Amino acid sequence: MKINLKIHMKVDVKKFILLSFVIIAVFFTNLPIVYADDSNEPQISSTAAILIDNETNRILYDKNASERMFPASTTKILTAILVLENCDLNETVTASYDAISSIPEGYVTAEIQGEEQFTVEQLLEMLLVLSANDAANVLAEYVGGSIESFVSMMNTKINELGLTNTHFTNPYGLQDDNHYTTAYDLAKIMQYCMQNDDFRRIAGSVSCSIPATNKSDVRSYTSTNDLIVPDSANYYRYVTVGKTGFTTEAGRCLVTSAYRNDMELICVILGGTFENNVSSRYTDSITLYEYGFNQFTLKNIANPGDVITQIEVSNGTPDTKTLDLAFADSIHALVNTSDINTNYTPEIQLNDDISAPIAQGDVLGKAIYTIDGIQYDADIVATHNVETSQLLQFVLQIGGLMIVLWITFEIFFSNKRKR
Repeated sequence: MKINLKIHMKVDVKKFILLSFVIIAVFFTNLPIVYADDSNEPQISSTAAILIDNETNRILYDKNASERMFPASTTKILTAILVLENCDLNETVTASYDAISSIPEGYVTAEIQGEEQFTVEQLLEMLLVLSANDAANVLAEYVGGSIESFVSMMNTKINELGLTNTHFTNPYGLQDDNHYTTAYDLAKIMQYCMQNDDFRRIAGSVSCSIPATNKSDVRSYTSTNDLIVPDSANYYRYVTVGKTGFTTEAGRCLVTSAYRNDMELICVILGGTFENNVSSRYTDSITLYEYGFNQFTLKNIANPGDVITQIEVSNGTPDTKTLDLAFADSIHALVNTSDINTNYTPEIQLNDDISAPIAQGDVLGKAIYTIDGIQYDADIVATHNVETSQLLQFVLQIGGLMIVLWITFEIFFSNKRKR
């Protein structure tokens, strides 16, 4: 009896342990599984955004960047560049009643009056600093002859830039179902605009002052872009250029550029929100810029004159035929900061049939680096002259003479046999 009790207890202990494991397994199976987040990508609340490096065109961040969105007043960057490409800044423009009277109520204006006169530069300042919609219409009418013709110019420029998801119906961002773009397309438009120094200067102005005109006293305005205004709570000292936009349908929009550590980045925010007195177009822009500047570095991977390879020119003289090839230009690549010390190896593509004579500086091929899917290349050139070998020339001359003698011999004896 005593022995049976021990056996029974042993069996119960085994059942208890087994049951405990089952309960623990069931408990942990129903718990949510939490994975470590290794992603360094930032989190933003705006509907669409893109961050792109201006020099290399590398996209550093993309959220719905190809989704068609309403641009609101960010439209004005294209209006501005078309004006700059077709006008002198000192030209005088007279505002028409038609141009200023068509602005709907609630849209920002500089209260331009009919027959009031400004220079092109003054109107551009009102356009890009204040975001004045009447200034946009006045400029459009002046450049295009009519607002409709100017809008046609805008869409022609869009096509020239190869942008397939953008179409504009007005010069300032009036809400219209057929007036749309994408974050990606706006970034490409901004890249194009920033090639113009006057655009950079005016779109980067913290404020402007318009002298008295024939109709008004002096006007003074502060930029609507808080990122460049030092007194603003949203000030971000690296931003150099920008344009805001807002309609109820478009949300809070912003196109900017920032420069830091030899890197120039372009950021586009579309469909931003405004909650708890905070605009996501500013907070999201700063978040993306901090991500870009901290996670990526512009690495110099080649300098002009750096020797990349050495070749033998078969018909060169003994003292010149060994030829070093060097980079003609520098190459800068955008790399992850963690890869800053990585040594990259290029693909070398040499020209066909390289032979003497070769002059110092002659382009003999190309070096191509492929880093994170982006190609960077530079010409490679001769570092010294390569003279043609005289021995080879002598051999060629003897060979040519022998061919001539053989042809003469054949002709002579052929004629003799015929006779």
